[in-house]
Amino acid sequence: MSQIKNAQIRYRIIDRSLRNKYKPNPTKQDLREACEEALYGAIDGNNICDSTIEKDLYALRMEHDAPIKYSKVTKGYCYEDENFSIDNIPLTDEDLKAIQFAAKTLMQFRDIDMFKQFGNAIDKIVDRVTISANPLDEKIQEHVQFEKGTKTAGNEFLSVILEAIQSRKVVTFDYRSYHSTEGKQRMVSPLLLKEYRNRWYLICHDEEKRKIVTYALERMTEVEITKHNGTVPAKFSPENFFEHTIGITTHEGKPVEVVFKANNLAAKYIESQPFHATQQLLKEGKNKTTFSLNVIVTEELIRELMSYGGDIEVTEPITLRDKIADRVVDMIKNYNL
Repeated sequence: MSQIKNAQIRYRIIDRSLRNKYKPNPTKQDLREACEEALYGAIDGNNICDSTIEKDLYALRMEHDAPIKYSKVTKGYCYEDENFSIDNIPLTDEDLKAIQFAAKTLMQFRDIDMFKQFGNAIDKIVDRVTISANPLDEKIQEHVQFEKGTKTAGNEFLSVILEAIQSRKVVTFDYRSYHSTEGKQRMVSPLLLKEYRNRWYLICHDEEKRKIVTYALERMTEVEITKHNGTVPAKFSPENFFEHTIGITTHEGKPVEVVFKANNLAAKYIESQPFHATQQLLKEGKNKTTFSLNVIVTEELIRELMSYGGDIEVTEPITLRDKIADRVVDMIKNYNL
């Protein structure tokens, strides 16, 4: 990576560090480690030195008018203006080149196992960058419309929760569920962060309930890492926890075989976008196609199946068939039929 492109990326990393309210007043070493870890995956100082960070801070002040100040009390750096961010400054040609370079680098890694889960995100980034020399050109939207994700509350807690998972520390936060109008403090051992439909969820061991619970980040406030060591259940496996689940809901129990029929038009969509990795085509008939899934029955599964309306008929298990039939009856009542 060229030094210029490298510097532009470091500026963004330093800017993000200075605006991180959960790790305020980063030291020069903190900034160096953040840049080196992001660019090289290491923090040993062999790739970036303190003098480089000093030059970056000077460049940010001079070239971007960044109001960076040093505090002798905290021995760290911060922005005098809390609302400042170089993200609000129009990108330069060098910024655009750095983005294009980074996109090409990401594309080289998209098929490596550890990056495959980010394949769709990488494709979106590369598409946005390669479709025009300037990915921020608003005129692109006149001819090409990209799917937009809705930003939800709680995403700002991702970094602090990830740190707690990696350090195996207990986290506290206030949580307000949909069933309650008042928040309640929770003390948990974070185990896994999972994204589902553009929302982030924390799978954790609740210290009070003494079991694994899922909490939505958008309903959290006052997230803090404690000094207490967390509890990691011996049977918990992040790789297998959602193996037989559609969506974010899971619970103890064995998966069951779900069999359903779909009319042949709907079947084409279902084949192209399977409900689950275990989906199998059992039989192709004249008018209907039969599929099976090996999954745990959850609310998300029911909603996915019902999203096809009358194009799908669940035949097994009978308990799931009855649940869907009851909801169909309720729908009919809602429409006074």
